Parts: sequence; structure tokens; C-alpha cells
Amino acid sequence: MFDLDLVLVLVFVAAILFIFASMKAFEAAKLLKDPEAKKSVPTPMFIKKLRLVNFKNYRELDIDFNSSVVSLIGRNGIGKTNLMDAIFYLSFTKSAINSSDQQNINHGEDFFSIIGTLNKEDKDYKVQCSFQNGSKKVFLVDNNPYEKLSDHIGEFPAVLMSPNDTDLVRESSDLRRKFFDALLCQIDKEYFRCLVKYNHYLKQRNSLLKLFAERQKHDGDLIEKYDLELINNGSIVWEKRRDYLAAYLPYFESNYRELAGKEVAQIAYQSDFAKGNLYETFKKHFARDLAMQRTGFGIHRDNFEFLLGGKPMKKIGSQGQQKSFVIALRLGQYAMISNEKKFKPILLLDDIFDKLDDKRIKNLTQILGKNSLGQIFITDARPERTNELVREIDAKVEIFEVVEDEVNKIS
Repeated sequence: MFDLDLVLVLVFVAAILFIFASMKAFEAAKLLKDPEAKKSVPTPMFIKKLRLVNFKNYRELDIDFNSSVVSLIGRNGIGKTNLMDAIFYLSFTKSAINSSDQQNINHGEDFFSIIGTLNKEDKDYKVQCSFQNGSKKVFLVDNNPYEKLSDHIGEFPAVLMSPNDTDLVRESSDLRRKFFDALLCQIDKEYFRCLVKYNHYLKQRNSLLKLFAERQKHDGDLIEKYDLELINNGSIVWEKRRDYLAAYLPYFESNYRELAGKEVAQIAYQSDFAKGNLYETFKKHFARDLAMQRTGFGIHRDNFEFLLGGKPMKKIGSQGQQKSFVIALRLGQYAMISNEKKFKPILLLDDIFDKLDDKRIKNLTQILGKNSLGQIFITDARPERTNELVREIDAKVEIFEVVEDEVNKIS
């Protein structure tokens, strides 16, 4: 005799499996008919697991992440930013804070290790960074090393907003160039290669100028070879900066309007390479370069001027306006990477609410609450502000409390 209930269950399960298979077949047929359909909407990159050993204040830490919004709360100086920096390492192979890997080793130890499980385009990857005193840094993806660490840049992109971002407005043009270089290097390998080559030949040319000055004689043919390398690689960098900025501006301007209302924010790009005959200009500047013992003409002097209503933001912008400007810069960076890579990078928001008035915080919350972003990590020292923020976000949220070298999930 058959068990009627069992038969009904089996029939039900078979029906569900048939429906599921039919849906998959329909999706597959749709993709065959339109291969670009799947690519049209960027999918989010997602960090599923993070393991730290001897990294900064964490001797040993394992965390699982199961949501698209992760909030890290705890008092200032407790280690929230260090968690953000560990994630940044997995994207950029280096710290966002310390220039020396050695400075990131837990006190009294001689190595650190960061291991993350990252999901990109529906595939899991094990990304690992480790460093030991006296040894070379090791960076692996699925246990495979890179020939050059720079090959990793752009593979698992991230965008970090931090309190120091307002330095982009207040400090020198060098920081603003680095901001756009960090964006373009994640989306354009040719840009990265040409920028590296340009900086290499620039360093060599400057060394040559110092040697000429010491010997009080110079080799015109030799310096010309370096001029040509700077022109060839620098021209590509200049053109890409110009063209990518034109594509980037609508993202930036849209985000600034949402944050600040009717205020008009602008970015003006200025470059030596936009002027005249480059070869003749290098020759014209040689005597001055020789006297100064450094190259005074080229894309290493480019500037991105930040403007508010046509006037320099650094001179007329309030703290809130400057903070809104750099948040819009980062959100524009995020949107540009999403569009170019066809998947959404990780967004790291490290203590960004200070110096924002209630209106700007509300506007930022609405931007985040649209759920058009991918996985977001947020740090804050004020739990009540975080609770209010996450209520506005239409997504699954996890809240972790950071206490000393421990991280505890509380909701």
C-alpha cells in the first residue's frame, strides 16, 4: 500500500522543481536571445567572511556577513576603522592609513594575515593578504599569487569615505590627482600602465637633471629620450583624465544636488598637456628644469579645481558644504565604477556623519535608502544615529558592536 500523504508530498516537490527548472530555462533562453540582458544591471560584490590574525588591534577575529548593510558601532578609537582598513587591503593590496605594512602588525607579533571570502558575479573568491617582518608581502586569490601586485587593482573594487576626505578640498592638488587616479586605475588598465610608466620616467628624468647639475654638463640626446616617453605616456593619461571626467561629472553633480539642494558644485580640470606643442615645450623648459633639478612641466602638475558657484570651494565652502562635496565625490566614484565594471563595488562609510547638519544627514540617508547600492559598511560612535539611519534603508541590516578586539553581532 502507498502512503497517500507521502505521494502528495512527492508530487508537490516535483511540481516545485519543474516550475523552478522552467524559470531557469526561460532565463537562459532570454540571455541567449539577448546576451547583454544580464550585464545591463550591475550586480553587487559581497563580502561573506573576514578573518584577521594579528592585524592592528585584532589578534584573532572571524566574522560572517549576511546582509547588504553592515553597521559597526562602538566608541571612538576602539577599532572600527581598522576593520574598514582590512577590507580596503583586500581591494587595494595596501592600507588606506599606514604606508608601511609593518605598522599594521599587532604589537609584539611579527606578521599579520587578512583573509576574505568575496562573492563577485555569483562566484566566491578567497582573497588573502599576509605580511611577515623581513619578508615580501604575499597576496593570493584562490591560493594563486599575482606576478605583480598591481594586477589586483580593480579586480575587487571598493570605495572608502573617511573623515580625512575633506583634505581633498583643503590640501594640495596632489591629493586630488590621487583621488582621480585611484578611480581610473580601478576601471582602466591602460590608464594604470601609462601612469606607472610616466611616473617611472619622471623619476628617472629628475635623477638625470640632478646628475647634470652636479657635473655641470648635460646630454641633450639622452634627455630627449625621456621627454618623448613622458609625452607618449602622459598624453594618454591626460586624454583619459579629460574624457573620464566628462563621464564622471553627471554622477557627481547629481549626488551633490541630492545632498545640498540647489547649490551648484563643479570640477575644473587643468593640465599642462592641454597647451601647444609638447615636444617644444619640454625643450623650452629644460634650462629651468636643470636649475631646479626637477621637471616643472607635465601631467604630474595637473589640477582638479573644486568649485562652488564658480568660486573655489576651499575658500568659500562651509564645513558642511565641503563634507557634502567629498561625499558626492565618493558616491560619483562608486557610480562610475559600477557602470564601468558592470558590478557594484563595496562601499565603506567610515564615520562620515560628523560636520553634517540634520538636513544633509537626512538627504544622505535617502540616497542610501534607495537600495540602489551594493554592500555597505557603516561605522559610527553614536548607536542612536545608526539605528535611525538603518530604519530608513530598505535592505537587510546587521549591527555589530566593536569592543576592544572583539566584534559582537547585536542584531
